[in-house]
Amino acid sequence: MDKISAIIIDDEQDSVSFIASLIDEYCENIDVAGKAFSVDGGLKIIEEKKPQLLFLDVEMPDGTGFNLLEQLGDVDFHVIFITAYNHYALQAIKFSAVDYILKPINIKEFLAAVQKVSDVIRNKQNFSKQFSALLENLNSRRPAKIGLPQLDGIEFVEATDIVRIKAEGSYSRIFLKDSREILMSKNLGEFQELLLGRPFFRPHNSHLINLEFVKKYVKSDGGYIIMDTEDSVPLSKSRRQAFLDMMPFVGK
Repeated sequence: MDKISAIIIDDEQDSVSFIASLIDEYCENIDVAGKAFSVDGGLKIIEEKKPQLLFLDVEMPDGTGFNLLEQLGDVDFHVIFITAYNHYALQAIKFSAVDYILKPINIKEFLAAVQKVSDVIRNKQNFSKQFSALLENLNSRRPAKIGLPQLDGIEFVEATDIVRIKAEGSYSRIFLKDSREILMSKNLGEFQELLLGRPFFRPHNSHLINLEFVKKYVKSDGGYIIMDTEDSVPLSKSRRQAFLDMMPFVGK
C-alpha cells in the first residue's frame, strides 16, 4: 500500500521536528515529503510536492494557515490544523468537522487525528466541502454550519436547524427540524461544549434542546417540555428554575 505523502508547515522549528519524529516513530503509512516554516514557504512546497496531507499551523508570522489555503484556491488534500486551545478559530474548526491538534501536542491525540484522516484519505473522501464550511464559519460572527461525519462523508447542517439531541449511551441522536434523525458517535457533553454560547439548554442528563423550538412547559408528571415537533423532553427538578430563567414569559 502506498504511503500518504505529507507536509508539515509550522513557524516553530521544535514543533516541526516533534511532529516529524512522531510520524517517523508511529506512522508507518505516512511519508514526510517536505517541511516549511511560513505561509510563503508552505505555498511553494505544496506546489512542488503536491501532498495528500498537510499538518498546518494556524498562526504564523506572515499570515495564517487559512490565508495559505485561500491562496491555493483548489484544496485537493486533507488538513490537520495545529493550534492553541484558546485560538479564536478553534470553534469554527470544530464546527466544520476539520481535524486539529492542540499545542502542546499530546501523542495520543496526535495519533488519533492521523488515524482518522488516514482512513478518510484511503476512502477517497474530499476535503473541499469541509474547507468551504470552515471559511464560511470563520467569516461569520460565530460558526453557523456544523459538520456531522457520516460513513460516506460529512453532512453540514445549520446549528439553528437542530431541534434537540438525545444521548444514547456513548452516541447521540440529533433531531432536525425537517424530521430527520442522525446518529453520531459523540457523547452529549461534546455537543453541549460545541454549542456553547448558542440557545441550547440541557434540561436532563440525556437531553440537549434548542430553546428556539420550545413550545410548552408542562408542570404535571414531574415537569417536562414539549418541543415544536410535539416531542416531549423530561425536565429535571434541579434544572427547572434554570430553564424558566432562560425562557422569557409574561408575568415572570
